[in-house]
Amino acid sequence: MKFNSFYSRRDLLKFALYATASSLFSSKLNAKNDNILKDKKIVVVGAGISGLSAAKKLTQYGAKVKVLEANNYIGGRIKTDWSFGNDAPFEVGAGWIHGPSSNNPTKKLADKLGCKYFVTNDDNVTTFDEDGSEWDDERWEEVLNIWEKTLLNVDKKLEFNDKRNLRKAIEDINPKALKYPGVLWALSAYTEFDKGTSIEKVSAVYHDDDKAFPGADVIIKNGYSTLINNIAKNLDIVLNTKVTSINTNLGKVIEIQTDKEAYNCDFVICSVPLGVLKAKRIKFIPELPSKFKESIMKIGFGSVTKIAHRFDEPFWDTKIQYFGVNTKEKGRWNYWLNYRTFSKQNILLGLSVGDYALIADNLSEREKKTDSLSVLRNVSEYPVEESALETKFSFYPNPNNGSNLTIELKEAATISIITLSGEVVINDLKLQAGSSSVTLESLKEGLYIISASFDKNTFESRKLLIKH
Repeated sequence: MKFNSFYSRRDLLKFALYATASSLFSSKLNAKNDNILKDKKIVVVGAGISGLSAAKKLTQYGAKVKVLEANNYIGGRIKTDWSFGNDAPFEVGAGWIHGPSSNNPTKKLADKLGCKYFVTNDDNVTTFDEDGSEWDDERWEEVLNIWEKTLLNVDKKLEFNDKRNLRKAIEDINPKALKYPGVLWALSAYTEFDKGTSIEKVSAVYHDDDKAFPGADVIIKNGYSTLINNIAKNLDIVLNTKVTSINTNLGKVIEIQTDKEAYNCDFVICSVPLGVLKAKRIKFIPELPSKFKESIMKIGFGSVTKIAHRFDEPFWDTKIQYFGVNTKEKGRWNYWLNYRTFSKQNILLGLSVGDYALIADNLSEREKKTDSLSVLRNVSEYPVEESALETKFSFYPNPNNGSNLTIELKEAATISIITLSGEVVINDLKLQAGSSSVTLESLKEGLYIISASFDKNTFESRKLLIKH
């Protein structure tokens, strides 16, 4: 059986800085007086949903609005890919409307546009251990019961000033919970996915301190980009334009400098992603207030990595909506969405969450495919091609020198070692086929990714745990 593969990723902001967070609006600017905005020149930086929505509203009050976007497309973290066909939207970014109640503004807009939905059901799930053993109803209910009670118990016993992460709090308060087979999977597949980061990084006190609209999550069959395209209609949008500085220190005129030309305006809204602000890619003149800068640096975001595989024929129960896999590595392709429940396409969409999302995100396309398919192979009889899983390199500590790593190569390769955050610590180390010794004295304790690049654009990577 042959298959086609396509992948992308979504970086989930745990907390978002929307337009108001970094706006440079004058206090005089408000919607109470329609005329105050008439013919005013306003520049919106960033064509994500917050920037586009602000631009749309301002034009309704008669403002002359120009939207500047660094990418060659609009939508930011909302982007629908139709590579699989017109009945199978692949959401590069936002994938569901969470809590599609009547007061959810996203659902209201989607309803207005006549969007078609598929209601997801988290209870329609089959879960496997990595060896392929399927959970029975009794085990499933027990795992969910322990997971829910554990989180409730943590909430009850913590004070607001508690600094522990969620995992540490669970280990201290209810250590037996993590030892029950499958509970760690639930904490990853549900809690880590929901929060966009690992239970080792999320606050035990504030992990559930958010508000949600009621109702079962829905997938927009028309694609999430339907909303974006509607909002952007008739707006003046300039793509492929990176803003480099925003100068509000020139009196009544604000100057927006880009990599191409300068724009003058009366008001500006900065609606760029948090990562752009953290990287200080835009210079603010004068500098942003200290409280803004502190918030930008303190607020974090996590990652969820997606991969979708299309097969010639389904090898799974097409009526089951979700498949869980209790992988040994927490977060490794541990939750799969079955497209056949709302599409004619034989597609399984896999998710990596928590710290493993960062590992997966640093893999090449081939490596992602191999890594994710190996998880499916373990829980099914699907014959993944052996060539796809062939190993060309391996490594182990040098028994005569604990600071050295012995690398075995079947053919010449270029070796790289990076941190989970993507920082390169060893780059373009060329080694010949056979055994080679690499010194690791400079590496601190922790988890790394070691990869080998071969001829013909093939790659392999492994996790590397350093302990001194």
